[in-house]
Amino acid sequence: MSSDQNNIKELYKLFVQFPFVCTDTRKIVPNCLFFCLKGENFDGNMFVNEALEKGARYVITDNLTVLRSYDLTVLKVDNVLQTLQQLAQYHRKQLKIPVIGITGTNGKTTTKELLVSVLSKKYKTAYTKGNLNNHIGVPLTLLSIKQDDEIAVIEMGANHTGEIAELCEMAQPEYGIITNIGKAHLEGFGTVENIIETKTALYRAAKTIFVNGEDELLRSYALTPESSSGLRSYGLHFYGANTDISGQILEMNPCLVINLFHKKIQTQLTGNYNLPNILAAAAVGRFFNVPTEDICNAIAEYSPQNQRSQIIRNNNHTLIADYYNANPTSVKAALESFLQIEAPHKLAILGDMLELGENTLSEHQAIIDFCETNKIETCFIGDNFYALRNERSHFFTNVEEFNTYLLSGRGSLYKNTLILIKGSRGIHLENISF
Repeated sequence: MSSDQNNIKELYKLFVQFPFVCTDTRKIVPNCLFFCLKGENFDGNMFVNEALEKGARYVITDNLTVLRSYDLTVLKVDNVLQTLQQLAQYHRKQLKIPVIGITGTNGKTTTKELLVSVLSKKYKTAYTKGNLNNHIGVPLTLLSIKQDDEIAVIEMGANHTGEIAELCEMAQPEYGIITNIGKAHLEGFGTVENIIETKTALYRAAKTIFVNGEDELLRSYALTPESSSGLRSYGLHFYGANTDISGQILEMNPCLVINLFHKKIQTQLTGNYNLPNILAAAAVGRFFNVPTEDICNAIAEYSPQNQRSQIIRNNNHTLIADYYNANPTSVKAALESFLQIEAPHKLAILGDMLELGENTLSEHQAIIDFCETNKIETCFIGDNFYALRNERSHFFTNVEEFNTYLLSGRGSLYKNTLILIKGSRGIHLENISF
């Protein structure tokens, strides 16, 4: 079987009969379709026999030489990944439900989860699980959409030029949200201009877009005129007849207390950078006629559990755990918000920001300068920060070295300290011992 359109239709008939897709033999579901994907450090073709033994109904492979015996349940294709993507795109074309695409440099996962919380009050909602937002995750998410789902939310990430356009071609979102555009994955993108061109592909693909009215860059790329029904705005102020939502922060304690629909809502999210994410979810909920009370309850009930703006309290400290990932834009936003929170004692623990290419040292120096200018007591962790060390702050090459510093007593913290923890996943800040 090659991956031309006719053969995709034949494969789709099998998918309709057996609508479960697996790419990992550790997660095999009986009677699933197992796609043998390849990566830098693995080759799914090596697990064909194991997949069949564990109950896969059909295996899609591009290498028959690894089979112990040929079986009609093994389908040979030219390119497994391409076949998976084409099958997902074909499935998307069969769907008659609204599909909402979300991308952005920061906040897209939180916005997605808030939006799912809101929409689930009224609709059976399919959505991106975890961080399955790339060229493999998006097709898997699309293929997880069931016939009785009423609406779908697809998160789309990118680390190289043109990737969002490719994902939009698969997902064909009718509605789109770009949370923001900032400096991230510069190693792959090269320039901020390439990031802008890549992210705004969602605006060009969707028929209706939801735009943060406070963000001049996004407003300038919102190609649909404001007088058109294709543009909806949200923000601190109203921007014309098509503005769905406006809202304000009343306080941070350290979680946000906001005014929305003239109601005071205590959220479980910290950081003023999360207000646009909340308003985006509210705007989409209002657009799809979710009752106002349900929108407010969904926002109040949402509690992050994924190291994104997560508040963790222990006997001695309050932690702002925001270290799922980091880039110059998100770190600066987190620090600016941290400055606004009142607390007897505050400490920022910042880990290296990865994938910045030739901008690595300059961007890390900018963060050091910001902390020192604003007199934020800071501990910096990672080789990039350490290369720029000075006598004014504390610098550590890794988490283990920082933990040793804490255990030695030299790094003893005041009780009741508010601690911001922010850094890239590769620095493993989750291993800090308090």
